[in-house]
Amino acid sequence: MKINQALDLNQPGSHERGAPARERLLQEALRIFADKGFAKASTREICQAAGANVASIHYYFGDKAGLYRAVLLRPIEALTSELTHFDDPALPLEEAVRRLMTAFLCPMRVDGVADEHAERGMKLHLREMVEPSAAYKEVIAQYIQPHHQRVVMLLARHVGATEPDDALHHLAFALLAMVHDYSLSREFMNVLAPALLDGDEAVRQVLNRLVGYGVALVGHERGVRAMAN
Repeated sequence: MKINQALDLNQPGSHERGAPARERLLQEALRIFADKGFAKASTREICQAAGANVASIHYYFGDKAGLYRAVLLRPIEALTSELTHFDDPALPLEEAVRRLMTAFLCPMRVDGVADEHAERGMKLHLREMVEPSAAYKEVIAQYIQPHHQRVVMLLARHVGATEPDDALHHLAFALLAMVHDYSLSREFMNVLAPALLDGDEAVRQVLNRLVGYGVALVGHERGVRAMAN
């Protein structure tokens, strides 16, 4: 049986049905990959959970690896879509840092409620940080590296550097580590300080503090460079 026959892709309305079917596959694959990892996840299990024909993975994603790459990309695409104007040269430093950190901190909640898909995406990326796959390294190099360079160039402007250097990479990692940890360590924080991030107002307060800390870090680096000159 041909794939398009198995999926009834030539039938009326098939294209309209295709988008929801693909989305169900991505959602169930995210859940299962996050729980089990790539190696232990079964394409048959994913298709059964999504109510899809086993041929659908081949049609939409090529193979299991293609599906996994698409799942890895979902949270990254959501993040990078929020990083459009943070490095506008016309922005003051504080506003630039706020826009940058907002992209990392706020997507974890939707209308004041924890975003289940974002949390699963973070769980999957935590797995990859412990044992990075070739697919993950490729995705990071292709989709994250350009934005990291934008952060470094932003910092260079605000510390008076003419070009990127190792210290600016350290500063970029430090800035993003602060806000990123509120996503990566959310459950750990809830144990140590329950309700610390409970509600939109709490998240706004955290964001305000992190922006202040970030501006202070940039000021420190600027001072270090001034003393060295």
